[in-house]
Amino acid sequence: MRPHPAPARQWRVPPALPALKLTGSVALLALALLLDGGDLVRLALAVLMAAALAGWATRDLVAPVRMAVDPDGITVIQGFAGHRRLPWSAVEKVTVDRHTRRGLTGEMLEIDAGESLHLFGRHDLGADPAEVAEALHEARPH
Repeated sequence: MRPHPAPARQWRVPPALPALKLTGSVALLALALLLDGGDLVRLALAVLMAAALAGWATRDLVAPVRMAVDPDGITVIQGFAGHRRLPWSAVEKVTVDRHTRRGLTGEMLEIDAGESLHLFGRHDLGADPAEVAEALHEARPH
């Protein structure tokens, strides 16, 4: 009898993040309307930036799951809201890139699948990239 595979695990955008982006979009629009001073170029740029921020928030709402893992491989987000399946045989390396700039340290989870490289930050995963990398290493069949 074959043992049951480990359940799939998912990492998603924290729920507060799209709400914050939408609030910022509305605040940017309100501020632009309040302070436009008749300058249509400034207003148009503010509207464009608010729309981009709202689009970014929409992506978080439409496709909140950025990555999932199971015994057969990893599913990653691709494009605006699509997903791509990476079987374990296609995954060459899973690493965490740590960099320090201006006194701040940042971490990115890197999934190298040969012809494609997938990068995820803490806000994409809702978790520490090093912990996610460890979970991926544990889920990968040996």
